[in-house]
Amino acid sequence: MGDVISTHLDESRRHYISEKTGKVLGEFCQFYEEQYGVALFNSVRYEIEGNGGPQSQLLHRKVPLEDRVIISGNLFQYVEENKKWRNRFSVVPHNYGLVLYENKLAYDRGIQPRIVLNSAGYKILTSLDQYLELVNSSLPGTAPKSGNAPILKCPTQFPLILWHPYSRHYYFCVMTGKEQDKWRAVFQDCVRHCNNGIPEDSKVEAPAFTDAVRMYRQSKEQYGTWDMLCGNEVQVLSNLVMEELVPELKTMIGPKLKGKAQERQRVWIQISDAVYRLAYDQIKAHYDAVVTKCELERPRMESTIRTDMDQIITSKEHLASKIRAFVLPKAEICVRNHVQPYIPSILEALMIPTSQGFAEVREVFFKEVTDMNMNVINESGMEKLGEYMEKLSQLAFHPVKMQSCYEKMDQLKLEGLQQRFDVSSASVFKQRAQILMRQQMDDAVHTFGTLLHQELAKMLGKEELCKSIQRILERVLKKYDYDSSTVRKKFFREALLQITIPFLLKKLAPTCKAELPKFQELIFEDFDSFILVENTYEEVVLQSVMKDIMQAVKEAAVQRKHNLYRDSMVMHNSDPNLHLLGEGLPIDWGEEFSSQPDSDPSAEKRRRARQVVSVLHDDEGALPYEAGAEVLMHQVSQEEPGSEELEACPALVSPGSPDSVQGIRGMLVKEFSVETPVPAREEAKEPLTNGTIVQQSGSSEERRVERAAQKAEEGPGSLEHSAQHDAGSPGLANPGVEEQEAKPAVPAAPAQPPALTAASLLAEGGAEVNRHKPNDKETGEKVSTQAHAEKVEPGQPATGTSAGTTRNSTGTSEGTTENSEGTTENSEGTTENSEGTTENSTGTSAGTTENSEGTTENSEGVQTQF
Repeated sequence: MGDVISTHLDESRRHYISEKTGKVLGEFCQFYEEQYGVALFNSVRYEIEGNGGPQSQLLHRKVPLEDRVIISGNLFQYVEENKKWRNRFSVVPHNYGLVLYENKLAYDRGIQPRIVLNSAGYKILTSLDQYLELVNSSLPGTAPKSGNAPILKCPTQFPLILWHPYSRHYYFCVMTGKEQDKWRAVFQDCVRHCNNGIPEDSKVEAPAFTDAVRMYRQSKEQYGTWDMLCGNEVQVLSNLVMEELVPELKTMIGPKLKGKAQERQRVWIQISDAVYRLAYDQIKAHYDAVVTKCELERPRMESTIRTDMDQIITSKEHLASKIRAFVLPKAEICVRNHVQPYIPSILEALMIPTSQGFAEVREVFFKEVTDMNMNVINESGMEKLGEYMEKLSQLAFHPVKMQSCYEKMDQLKLEGLQQRFDVSSASVFKQRAQILMRQQMDDAVHTFGTLLHQELAKMLGKEELCKSIQRILERVLKKYDYDSSTVRKKFFREALLQITIPFLLKKLAPTCKAELPKFQELIFEDFDSFILVENTYEEVVLQSVMKDIMQAVKEAAVQRKHNLYRDSMVMHNSDPNLHLLGEGLPIDWGEEFSSQPDSDPSAEKRRRARQVVSVLHDDEGALPYEAGAEVLMHQVSQEEPGSEELEACPALVSPGSPDSVQGIRGMLVKEFSVETPVPAREEAKEPLTNGTIVQQSGSSEERRVERAAQKAEEGPGSLEHSAQHDAGSPGLANPGVEEQEAKPAVPAAPAQPPALTAASLLAEGGAEVNRHKPNDKETGEKVSTQAHAEKVEPGQPATGTSAGTTRNSTGTSEGTTENSEGTTENSEGTTENSEGTTENSTGTSAGTTENSEGTTENSEGVQTQF
């Protein structure tokens, strides 16, 4: 990769990229410094005049995900450096960044992660065809044919690809379709959150930045919505630079890309990512310096604003009146002819999916609370209320449960309007509505929890508690209906303005924009930092269409088609005590209502700080990743010999998973664990394996034939007894139980029974397990060991203990023989009883022992205990 980058991005091209980036930054920062003064003035004026909208009825919490992790689990990642698939432990913390660790052990030990990804600007793809279509469209030169080989081969049918128009791409895959849907919902939540990276609580910096970006793009004759206005400020500026750099780089570098389409695609992605990172580093340093400069000027500017507020307002109104007289007649004609006829259809296209989404939020909230109430009635009342409320408190941030709400916005289609109004795509409005849905859900959940916590102080019984929950639910739903109506109406107005204002500015630019500089002389020099002609002109254009937009939204509310309240329905401070409750400390349901007291709070706190507290719980029992990795290795080795290798690093299943290796081993220990006295003289002569069951040579079918021949010589009685014995021993095909032959005994500690890995469970009976197994250092586990068995010299007595049995060479047992399958085996003829039953018709035990000379049955001294 380094050679490719150095070849196509030599010193001269890097210098050109740096100069181009600096030029774009210089122009942008000029707009930013101008808009900073305007934003500061608007912020101080709003603070003084306080023209706020309707008061919210629901409570709002500022840090809903403190000390939380959205999800943690394992993903297979394609590593481009060595072209192999690796198993990574993936964590999505409260800031919605995707963090990839080498494995679970690295995460627990606090080792630095391999990748920390901010997913702003990415698209989540679930098929290679979608990915190739986007890659081919961005490749310089002629697009390759659709039949060309893809960049990579996914070892499963469930890929997850993160595509970015400029930055590096990331490739993942999972084992099942259910996992793919789950992780896709999580990734979409990450993208949705990271795209909204400019903090809304910043009343000066945020509007100054977004207005500066809009002014810069309009100076380049680029109007309308912009899909890449996503991420934090540095990411947005990087996208702004790349938007201008990429076409020029395609012209310069595109003709020099050689090789097959697959190789050209890979090289171009690397070049684009390298340029993006060069621009990002340069922009970050420059932008931070400009922000610092403005912050240093802020106290002086704010002092001037507060001192001369009245004069500044008077000067601005005088300027607006002059611009209005010049612009308004032209703007009204443009609105009447090109905008007004389309407002109802735009509003209808927005209202249907948005209202359905908010209705789904209400339904999901109602269902979750009702289910909790039913559980309280049917189960333990107060005992598990804290556990239920702990889960409910994070409902808004559960990607899978909220997915049904978000999917409603996928119905938003603006195809007929996009070309007319220069709307690049509807994704901007979809993501904004989805963020508002999540916020309303969290407000409803937080308000419900606050009211319920107050009610619990009355020490209610089970019936009274259930009635209180139902009463609080109805109360919160009324507040939700009012707030969701207010939020939706505001969203509709803002969306209509975002669609129509750029269109009007573009239509009016040829006749109005050239005349604007003459209005600059109407502004006093002392106030020119707070009043700009361009901003005042846009406000006049906005006023020309605002009346029609407000009227359209009002009419929609009157129709009550989408459950909107009329503007006359205003709830002023209807529940003042509730807002006082919301100012208290956050409620920790898990700690306050835990049914198990903490014996050592400090130790519990340390343990909880290290564990993964996941909002998304794995209940579906997915395929274990250790086993899944080896299945993938087996498939790839069979289907693609000599091609890209799938190397799955050892990964530990998340705590509590029913498929964890420790859980499987625990069950096997219960099944096969026995305590067997081992003679002190016996010593292991072979190195211990890492928990792998070694299959012995020879098949069970051959032994049955040999035993049948021996019984035939002795008579019909022996044959009948042998037939009964063979019919009750299907355990010979079990890969978890070793076939025994004449061999020396291997000491086995009673406390450490043989342990089986998940890989051995996948192996079929009688087959060797030759796949890679992680060692103790890789997995961080203590794996119990089992000795290899080795053959002994003929004529020497043999004793075997690998199946938990003790046998002697004379056909009599010297101790108590135990076997999880209920078997007693001698050196040659192994007697097994998988049904665990003891057959004794004449006082003789079902387990018979045979010596190497012949078959001697001892019915008096040998007993098999179960």
